[in-house]
Amino acid sequence: MTQAVLQYALYLAILVILAIPLGAYIKKVMYGEKTFLSKILTPCEKAVYKIMRIREDEDMTWKTYLFAVLAFSGIGLVFVFLLQLAQGVLPGNPQNIPATSWHLAFNTASSFVTNTNWQAYSGESALSYLTQALGLTVQNFVSAATGIAVLFALIRGFVKVKEQGLGSFWVDMTRIVIHILIPLNLVIALCLVGGGVIQNFKAAENVTLMEPIAVSAEGEILEGAVIDTENGTVTLDGAVVPDAQIVTEQFVPMGPAASQVAIKQTGTNGGGFMGVNSAHPLENPNPFTNLLEMISLLLIPVALCFTFGSAVKNKKQGIAVFFAMFLMLGAALSIIAVNEQAATPQLAQNGMVDLSMIDQAGGNMEGKEARFGITASATWAAFTTAASNGSVNSMHDSYTPLGGMIQMLQMQLGEVIFGGTGCGLYGMLAFAILTVFIAGLMVGRTPEFLGKKIEPFEMKWSVLVCLATPIAILVGSGIAAMVPSVKESLNNGGAHGFSEVLYAYTSGGGNNGSAFAGFNANTVFLNVSIGLVMLFARFLPIVGTLAIAGNLAGKKKIAVTAGTLSTTNAMFVFLLIFVVLLIGALSFFPALALGPIAEFFSSIV
Repeated sequence: MTQAVLQYALYLAILVILAIPLGAYIKKVMYGEKTFLSKILTPCEKAVYKIMRIREDEDMTWKTYLFAVLAFSGIGLVFVFLLQLAQGVLPGNPQNIPATSWHLAFNTASSFVTNTNWQAYSGESALSYLTQALGLTVQNFVSAATGIAVLFALIRGFVKVKEQGLGSFWVDMTRIVIHILIPLNLVIALCLVGGGVIQNFKAAENVTLMEPIAVSAEGEILEGAVIDTENGTVTLDGAVVPDAQIVTEQFVPMGPAASQVAIKQTGTNGGGFMGVNSAHPLENPNPFTNLLEMISLLLIPVALCFTFGSAVKNKKQGIAVFFAMFLMLGAALSIIAVNEQAATPQLAQNGMVDLSMIDQAGGNMEGKEARFGITASATWAAFTTAASNGSVNSMHDSYTPLGGMIQMLQMQLGEVIFGGTGCGLYGMLAFAILTVFIAGLMVGRTPEFLGKKIEPFEMKWSVLVCLATPIAILVGSGIAAMVPSVKESLNNGGAHGFSEVLYAYTSGGGNNGSAFAGFNANTVFLNVSIGLVMLFARFLPIVGTLAIAGNLAGKKKIAVTAGTLSTTNAMFVFLLIFVVLLIGALSFFPALALGPIAEFFSSIV
């Protein structure tokens, strides 16, 4: 147990140690300062401005900035949609994969444009290499960059005084992609290739198994069966098994996986190249690649907290926001880890299953890879649902009721426990504005944050930003629960079946993309409804954030006095956590009571 605790602490320590210098680097890039890569990358940046006719000194109003974000995202949505419908006749398709259905194309396009990367398909069998590279990987870069760009527009709103401009969306996007995302992911992709992740353009292969296996007519592997390959018979316990099949070959997917895996992690995208995501041995083969991919999940979101403090010239403010997020992440990780290690009463009953950690992982290993164990699996689950990522190295459907509930709750809070690249922090700043307003009412003072008065305009939009995720999730899952055809997509009934539906819409509404893995979402209703939920939950907060930024930029700075509420001390961190949890608990407790909580109590009866 001590080793497990040390392992959890080591993962968190590595994350923070790497994030601090990255945060300083991002601040320099976004403010046009020189970095150690400037000599190589700045000429590339200038070339893009020249080719695309971008004015580097353009200063957009918040409405112009918003129009650029929506237009850019809309074009990406249409492009990815059409690319999937045409992939059957396009090159880069050695397996001759046909076009997807229109509703799956819409769902996938919505998913990757919104940085959600929810997948109702298996990548290796549903999408061509061209679609994966030109459609999905490109969106992995630009959707992540969009979130960071909107965050910096908000930062400029806090910094600027009596101005209207928030910078140029096109300049922000160019700098983020060229100076931050491309070099970072180039390094990570090379490390992944060195660790054994595949990166090629070969067609999938069928390889001969060293030992054949027998499978029943229901698809179950027959352990201990005697296989006669010459006569084609399978004998189990002395009796011939009728309709049994002898499997002598295995399908091995190929393709440019490492390049997509790198950006899916750092961009908090999560879309796996393989259907089982990072649980696949060719996408995540060993502890080294697992550590690299897992740390990459939260690297940029954590770094942006330190970037924020430096950019607003108040490092204590950035540290305060970081601690609020970090404490919630630590609590979530602890609950998941304890529940998975303790397993369920059914597994512990009568000592039928050895749950000790002596020479084994112990606990609830269902749905987890033996090469990662509970510690690495639980950490990944906490990290991926804290970020708006969604990649997995274990199947969340097999987690204990409370372990699965915490994963849902992290997404339901609005993905603000670090969250996605940029969007997690601007979501948390909306909660911070809400917190200072409530605190101001308690002490009878006009609320202020970073030297700017918080007035009704900011409050209205902050409330919409904070409630966008709960509205999307609850409305979507509520409607789905009443649609009869949804029942056919469930892998389980009862409380766990409801949890599968709730998790699906939580993942879409939280722009996360992870799945319980027991839910067949590839139907017309589910593809369209989850796609609409993803679009709503992504772009309403962007509209609100830019509106707040534009209004703040036009305000004057207020001098700090003895009566000014401190937003950098422990009390503010506590209030911020309280407000985030209060909104999440009040919004989702009834739904959680019908799903994972009901399942938990039924398991101990």
